Amino acid sequence: MMSATQTGICSAPQLPGETLLELFLQNRRALVGAAARIVGSRDQAEDVVQDAYLRLCSVGDNPSIRCRLSYLFQVVRNLAIDYCRRQTLEQRWMAPEDDGINVSSPGTSPDVIAMDRQALCALAGALAELPERTQRAFQMCRLQGMTQKEIATALGVSPTLVNFMVRDACIHCRARLTRQKAI
Repeated sequence: MMSATQTGICSAPQLPGETLLELFLQNRRALVGAAARIVGSRDQAEDVVQDAYLRLCSVGDNPSIRCRLSYLFQVVRNLAIDYCRRQTLEQRWMAPEDDGINVSSPGTSPDVIAMDRQALCALAGALAELPERTQRAFQMCRLQGMTQKEIATALGVSPTLVNFMVRDACIHCRARLTRQKAI
C-alpha cells in the first residue's frame, strides 16, 4: 500500500502561510493515534509525538515540503518505529531493575580488597624505586592531572623529557604489577 507522499497526493489542502507546527498542532490527535497503532500504547505514542514536535521545532519550517501533513505523519511513523526498535533492543540486553538488587558488588569482597591493597603497595614500591624527579613527574601527571607543559615548567625540564619520564614510570610500574600478579 502506497502512502500519500509516495503517490504525490496530499491528503489535505495546505492553507497559505500555514506552518508545519501549526499543522502539527491541528492534527496532533491523529498523529498520536497513528503512533499508538505502531507502539501499542497511547502513553508511549504521546512520547513519540512529543519527540516529533521537538524535532520539528529544532528544524523549523521548510517551504519546499509540498505535502506537509503526509510529511508529519511520516516523521511520527519513523520515530514510532525507532521507538519500537529501541524498546526491543533494551529488552534483549537489559535485565529488569529488580534483578540487580541481590547481586553482590565485586569490589566489596574481602579477597578483592586484599588484592587491591597488595597492588597499591606494589605500585608504591615501584614508584619508590624511581628517581625523585621521575616520581614527581608521574604524580603530577597521573594524580594531579597537570599537563606536560605545566610539569616541565615546575620541574625546570623540557616537555619532551617529561613525556619520557612519565612513560618510563608507567612501564616500570606496569612491569612491577605484572610480576606481583605472577607471584
